[in-house]
Amino acid sequence: MLKELDLKACLPKEEYEPLMEELKPRLVTLQQEIIREKIPVIIMFEGLSAAGKGEITNFLILNFDARGFTVYNTRPPEPSELRLPWLARFMEKIPSYGRMAIFDRAWYSALPIGAQSKKELKQRLREVNTFERQLADDGYLILKYFLYIGKKEQKKRLEALRKVKNTAWRVTGGDFKNLKRHGEITDFSETLIEKTDTPYAPWHVVAATDKRYVRGAVFSSIVEGLEKALARKREKVRGEAFAPKVNPHIRPLPHGTIGQLELNKSVKEAEYRERLAECQNRLFRLQNKLYLKKIPVIVAYEGNDAAGKGGNIKRVAAALDARGYAVTPIAAPSPDELNHQYLWRFWRALPRTGHFAIFDRTWYGRVLVERVEGLTPIARINQAYNEINEFEALLARWGAVIFKFWLAIDKDEQLRRFEDRQNTPEKQWKITEEDWRNRGKWDAYTQAVDDMFRYTNTDYAPWTAVESNCKYYARLKTLETMIETLKNRL
Repeated sequence: MLKELDLKACLPKEEYEPLMEELKPRLVTLQQEIIREKIPVIIMFEGLSAAGKGEITNFLILNFDARGFTVYNTRPPEPSELRLPWLARFMEKIPSYGRMAIFDRAWYSALPIGAQSKKELKQRLREVNTFERQLADDGYLILKYFLYIGKKEQKKRLEALRKVKNTAWRVTGGDFKNLKRHGEITDFSETLIEKTDTPYAPWHVVAATDKRYVRGAVFSSIVEGLEKALARKREKVRGEAFAPKVNPHIRPLPHGTIGQLELNKSVKEAEYRERLAECQNRLFRLQNKLYLKKIPVIVAYEGNDAAGKGGNIKRVAAALDARGYAVTPIAAPSPDELNHQYLWRFWRALPRTGHFAIFDRTWYGRVLVERVEGLTPIARINQAYNEINEFEALLARWGAVIFKFWLAIDKDEQLRRFEDRQNTPEKQWKITEEDWRNRGKWDAYTQAVDDMFRYTNTDYAPWTAVESNCKYYARLKTLETMIETLKNRL
């Protein structure tokens, strides 16, 4: 692969100039077509130090409308970024539909040579492939370039940069240390390329000794990639479906259906008051231990309309130190959120290590409301079960404890609560015409919930169905479930 490259490959000036005259205006036109078709594009340049990543990035962007792209120069993570899943800082930077993100190094820079065990490296490479596949399934075009130079050429470039005052700052002691490890880094890079060269995000390996050759190879490849992406988009508009891709490393566990729940479980008020105080005290003590051990906790609430999610969350939050948790209510996505892959807004709301994140409705809206209301094509709904499992698996490997509560009430109890809200002035804000309309789709939502249980109940992120006709019982069950699980984790 890298060692077999013809490092003497070059593009003579008489061939280079007419090629650029053809490619440059084509890039300008293609960018505008990409914007119109709302295709998001990720272009990343990886490679050895002094291989020319910055030079090709600077030359490339001269041929794009500056309003349609953002350039990112990836540096080592900040301390605050180290307290989030390792891919979170990159997910935050993915472009919105119709825009480009150009990376001078991207997530591959977070896979430094020798820093991980073989097992950990294998897992991270698997997560990279999953990350890129999910983006590609959502319509992202991913173009990856690895620029390679030989050891003598790298040494010559580093020394030339160091001799000039204006460029000396770009060369560090680490660059010369890496020069001594040129062969080792080459072997490691070949492994990365081999394990992450996929049909949906293939690598383009470029011999980077000759700048004209690099420009010609990269520009030609980008033009080809953009043209193919536009052709694929137009085929899908005509109705082409794409099959779900199942992760073989994830196997959902059996789970009962909504119809099997005994929803009338209850507890007396006096007993509830006593147990509630005890549970809240225990959860508060556990929160402090979790903070010291830097274990993040994610609490996801879903349920029927009027099932009591807000009151349940209120009792959990009352037990916690306010500095260590955040409640995120999930409504219909904003225009900016609609312009990104649907998990993007949830990545941005993840807790730091040692903190709690409580979600009032979650990413499961993809397979619930979007499915029932027909807001998303069925092919993407079917893929979402797998994407959600992969998302939660990554969070679990990061160290998060994940709670997923479905608060269930029966149809009669919902009607009683709706009428109570409608007839009580201070509660009327809680009831909307949409709530009444959703009651007419009760059976469709029940089937969607049963499928959600069936496909996303995993050992690392299990569903807990909470019988919620009695609010007291439901609140105690969620608190006691959390306490028992967190105690076992500690």
